[in-house]
Amino acid sequence: MAKVFRLVALLIAVVFAGPIFAGPALAADAADAEALKKAEAYLNSVTTLKSRFVQVNPDGGNYNGDLYISRPGRMRLVYDAPTPMLMVADGKFLIYVDTQMNDASHLDLNDTPAGLILKENLSFSDPSVKLIEVKRGPGTLEITAAMAKDPGMGKLTLVFSDAPFELRQWRVVDAQNKEVVVTLENAQKGVSLDRSLFRYDARAARAKEN
Repeated sequence: MAKVFRLVALLIAVVFAGPIFAGPALAADAADAEALKKAEAYLNSVTTLKSRFVQVNPDGGNYNGDLYISRPGRMRLVYDAPTPMLMVADGKFLIYVDTQMNDASHLDLNDTPAGLILKENLSFSDPSVKLIEVKRGPGTLEITAAMAKDPGMGKLTLVFSDAPFELRQWRVVDAQNKEVVVTLENAQKGVSLDRSLFRYDARAARAKEN
């Protein structure tokens, strides 16, 4: 199970940043450009965010939890019991924690897609981002993008609702065409969040277990 959730953690990291797909970048028309600016403005307006989420994994498994974001640089995903998984971005590292094994893996935040969405100023025209598709539907906007420096990782689709305009879902497809879908529920922007949410102390965690 730990291996499954480690894979999911990496997919979420992909999710939370610019994507990853080979192929030419999309040449956005005027309507697409306006939609992209609207999405950028929304994402850059998020200083803090708290939300419940539902995650569906490639095997069809459903998992629930709480998401906290404090931009720039900080994020926490807490999975409901009995799922033994925690993810923390502390401004420098993206930390995956197997809470059952008390095992933590650290990745440089700037080397993960999470580093993009947690940037102080996010832009879909950033050279590190390869825009794949802008899809406008009744009441929705979907933006699919990829990370330019590593086209083999997969792709990310951000899904926004129109009224009100807000991020509602993201879908991540990896290089093996496996998809993780995360849907936000009751998202709240501009909430007060304790800074301790975005710290992980391995020694304190082990002491708590003992």
